[in-house]
Amino acid sequence: MRDLFYAGPLSPEIGALLEQAMGAYADTAKAEQLLRQAWDEAPEALPVYFSLYKFYFYKGRLEEAEAAARAALASAARQGGFPEDYERLTPDTTDWGRYDSPQHFYLFSLKALAFIRLRQGDLAGCRKILAKLNELDRADTVGGSVIGAMAAGL
Repeated sequence: MRDLFYAGPLSPEIGALLEQAMGAYADTAKAEQLLRQAWDEAPEALPVYFSLYKFYFYKGRLEEAEAAARAALASAARQGGFPEDYERLTPDTTDWGRYDSPQHFYLFSLKALAFIRLRQGDLAGCRKILAKLNELDRADTVGGSVIGAMAAGL
């Protein structure tokens, strides 16, 4: 097992599926099939969620990217033992500063969700998510300020 994307352990088999999916990126159907296989075999592996929402985002399939990001948030919250609804979270909900934790992956996925909402044209939704991200990640460890700068330019 190895850690990937500070999101927890990943078995060599699942890591291999993700690498195969990256290698097959140009063949959308094949890459998606490999990602879905990884998710079927390891439904709580956070790096699989990361790979899914990035894949869908870069393929321009924003609704599916959003669904994958929201599923990532739900899984990270379950694993971290805190509510999945970001609106209910506070800086005191959990230790948001642990880089090797589901909490940090949650923050990273929240940033991804903000970017997806921005690309969908939902500036208000993006800003709402970023406001919460800024509250939870005051040190900007996941780079939410980058998305904030993009949103401010619109």
